Amino acid sequence: MILNYSSSPQISNSLWGMFIADALAMPVHWYYDTKALARDYGKVTGFLEPKNPHPDSILWRSHYTPLNESGNILHDQDVFWGKKGIHYHQFLRQGENSLNLKLARQLLILLQEDQAYTPRSWLKRMISYLQDPTSHRDTYVEEYLRHFFTEFAKGRRPEQCGRQDENHIGGFSLMLPMLFTYSDEPDQVADRALSHLALTHGGAKMRFWGTIISNIFIALWNGNTLEQSIDSAFARSTVSYRIDDLSSLFAFPDDVVIRQHFSSACYVEYAVPATLYLALKYQQEPEEALIVNTMCGGDNCGRGALLGAILGSIAGTKWPSRWLDGLLEPPPEISRH
Repeated sequence: MILNYSSSPQISNSLWGMFIADALAMPVHWYYDTKALARDYGKVTGFLEPKNPHPDSILWRSHYTPLNESGNILHDQDVFWGKKGIHYHQFLRQGENSLNLKLARQLLILLQEDQAYTPRSWLKRMISYLQDPTSHRDTYVEEYLRHFFTEFAKGRRPEQCGRQDENHIGGFSLMLPMLFTYSDEPDQVADRALSHLALTHGGAKMRFWGTIISNIFIALWNGNTLEQSIDSAFARSTVSYRIDDLSSLFAFPDDVVIRQHFSSACYVEYAVPATLYLALKYQQEPEEALIVNTMCGGDNCGRGALLGAILGSIAGTKWPSRWLDGLLEPPPEISRH
């Protein structure tokens, strides 16, 4: 049964939060030099358009050659790969989402249209979307998609094309819509979400952190505080992580905590704890949380989507009207027919 988001302010706020956070961070995505970030964009408090050149872009050393037309997912963007200074999202507009969130939106639309979910229907939708040269204008296509379409071009079944050694936080952008859609099925929602995640982001690390994330949300929906939700999620895991381990870092500059204590990169073992740190520290200031995350650079889109979703599930969270109104493609609200 598909959830009616309008009857759940937590779920609706979480959806808005993940899309807002990604769009806010998009222009400064993968800036690792935060001084350059501030020089090029100032303090990012609203939606902006990306600028070329991007001083930290490594697109110049990224390569993808499709085996055949089935694997062609770069289309006319392929001419920018291998060149220095190219912004990953150079053609996106103010308030527009990066490709991961565009795919999350496609999943939500599919659920809205079908009022049901099957792995096959989603993979068919994803393949069609990425093979269509008119579907989006994002220059960068992440490694998990390049792997998927390389395998697909070899003739493998879509269910067999996902990586099994993934460890990137951006994958959770595709898991969260499943959590939210089936949140009224507490006994099944985590398994549904994790099975969906494994289609493109398989592997032990993704399953471990995906389980932690799922359990945090389930606890929040049951009325627990964020502290209680994080504690209970780790209490059920093989990793000991205490709230004190995160709150003890509050006295240090956020930039130092995110970039040096953890890492501002996309790898889940650093990126998820960094996101939880920001959520805990700024749970009463959700607007500031997304701004701080953006200004910390690195994979701020991947962290941001998860951060915005977590903060949205905390009672009382409200997003600024300038962000709600400025988001170019708001998340679709799914309701029962």
